[in-house]
Amino acid sequence: MDDAGRFDAEVVDGLFEGGFMGVEIGEEYDGSGSSFTAACLVVEELAKVDPAVSVMVDIHNTIVNNCFSNWASEDLQREWLPRLATDTLGAFALSEASSGSDAFALRSVARRDGDDYIIDGEKMWISNSDRAGVFLVMANAAPDKGYKGITCFVVPAGTPGLSVGKPEEKLGIKASATCPVRLEGVRVPPSAVLGELGKGYKYAIEILNEGRVGIGAQMVGLAQGALNRTMPYLQERRQFGTRISEFQGVQHQVAQMVTEVEAARLLVFNAARRKEAGLPLVKEAAMAKLFAGQVAERTASKCIELMGGVGFTKSMGVEKLYRDAKIGAIYEGTSNIQLNTIAKLYAAEF
Repeated sequence: MDDAGRFDAEVVDGLFEGGFMGVEIGEEYDGSGSSFTAACLVVEELAKVDPAVSVMVDIHNTIVNNCFSNWASEDLQREWLPRLATDTLGAFALSEASSGSDAFALRSVARRDGDDYIIDGEKMWISNSDRAGVFLVMANAAPDKGYKGITCFVVPAGTPGLSVGKPEEKLGIKASATCPVRLEGVRVPPSAVLGELGKGYKYAIEILNEGRVGIGAQMVGLAQGALNRTMPYLQERRQFGTRISEFQGVQHQVAQMVTEVEAARLLVFNAARRKEAGLPLVKEAAMAKLFAGQVAERTASKCIELMGGVGFTKSMGVEKLYRDAKIGAIYEGTSNIQLNTIAKLYAAEF
């Protein structure tokens, strides 16, 4: 899938059949009725094998599904939650060419036309967009109010005027298509507004804080996956008549990696615990994503070094994880944004 740059259909179908696409959706809507922690566990486990599959599941569960569950009207929930749990992939269309880290500088607009809204704009770097059956589109319905006009609209795939562009060619997570999404005169009824008019900025902030915990889980899984691929090789490979794993210098490096991965895991699941307990988690989510992303990069890099030349090839799979790890410092809030958040909130405690 990495070479092809797309998911195999049977993989996506299998994720739906296994109940992994509706982890927190209630059983009354054909979901698994489980917890945020369970969703993070699914994301971590999948990332051990393929972080691209993991992020598809993460975005769908922790962002798209939870936006519907938290703020959508009962009619929208009845229409979409059963589909999101069983056969329909969702995409979250926030970012634009001019609004990455400064997400609320978005230029997409939604103007009234009778009772309906007409949406115009172009989104960039939208994950899941090539297969999505529904898009959550952030557009400004009252530009004169600034970010307080930003509203979330539910736009089904196939709506006239909505088109998905060619996937970007990326360094890593290649199977996870990242595409531009163009909206040209997209007409939606007032019932397509998710939540309240002008509250889109609030929903985006809240859901991305939760989403960062999911990305932290993805990065923990990636790091563990690199270790899982490396340790058997270190125990089998001999140099100078000794297993590589028996050299003290190697043992110390492995011990350091294992400790950092466990610390990252604890940060992630502490943030998940706080979310489920209704406690503030903005700082903790930022810490989890920041540190887990750093650990994933360091671990994948060190694992390649310990495996030597074979680690640099595609045969062992660690080079893919090394490429995949870089995105952890970028999407759903760059590492610099996380540092700003942590510093600001920590200073406010004094």
